[in-house]
Amino acid sequence: MSEIYVTIKGPATVEFEEKRSIFIGNAIHCTTEERAAEFIKEKKRGFSDATHNVWAYYMNGGILARYSDDGEPQGTAGMPTLDAIRKSGACDICVVVTRYFGGILLGAGGLVRAYSKAASDAIAAAGIVTYESFSELKIHCSYADHTRIANELPKFGAIIDETEFGADVTVRFAVKIGLTDAVAKKLSEMTAGRVMPIKLGERFDTDK
Repeated sequence: MSEIYVTIKGPATVEFEEKRSIFIGNAIHCTTEERAAEFIKEKKRGFSDATHNVWAYYMNGGILARYSDDGEPQGTAGMPTLDAIRKSGACDICVVVTRYFGGILLGAGGLVRAYSKAASDAIAAAGIVTYESFSELKIHCSYADHTRIANELPKFGAIIDETEFGADVTVRFAVKIGLTDAVAKKLSEMTAGRVMPIKLGERFDTDK
């Protein structure tokens, strides 16, 4: 599991005019080719009267990367859209750029710039977010120990997922992977070895 994961926060749409042609960029977070295909079909249906519905997606660290010019001259639309995703530094993104032709030819360079702008603007509007890898941990402790632990965990930036109060206290929480050993050592020292975290798994999360 890598230590960081960069993607977009959510869906976004942008629109601008270039020499009477209307360009509409739509971007979504997407982790499967099935979802990408579904999104592309949605936009093609929604903009069925458009001249072109160009698309590109970039997923799984670039292992899955596809694009379509949808009738535009080869290399002027789909590839610039894909390049815009790559240059954003984010992954797991699908972008569809719709064009309504306005009657004025843009030329190859103009098309590349317009499709790049539509994709880049849509990604920027969606918002880039960086997630870090966290260890998911669980502890069992006494009520007395829990009072001290509850004050200590925030110092490590811990995310408290769940706290159960019964005969004793069970806490499920997450900390950045690099802090896992330090947290375990601190909790053991604080409780004279009574509390040792159990690792449940890993996930991407953000402490912001």
